[in-house]
Amino acid sequence: MSTETAPQEITTLVGREVYTKNGVFVGEVEDLRLDLDRQGVTGLALHEVNDELFDADARSSRGVILPYRWVQAVGDIVIVNDIVERLEDEDEDETEVTA
Repeated sequence: MSTETAPQEITTLVGREVYTKNGVFVGEVEDLRLDLDRQGVTGLALHEVNDELFDADARSSRGVILPYRWVQAVGDIVIVNDIVERLEDEDEDETEVTA
């Protein structure tokens, strides 16, 4: 039996929930950003984003696009680096300093 998995259509990512590797909900995949020349995915367009991770501008827009290089694993859900959480922590630190 081969250990290789059969290729899946990229549309199977649409609708999957995205979490950080620490288990924090980030959002839900609504669409994908593609590089047609390289025939690859370059980003995940998320909607229903976590209000605690993104500022009001991101929440009031259609969503956010995460670089695909942040993706760690894809299964029933999508796991991304904790960079999203770290960005939020940096914003809080800046707010405390300037307030």
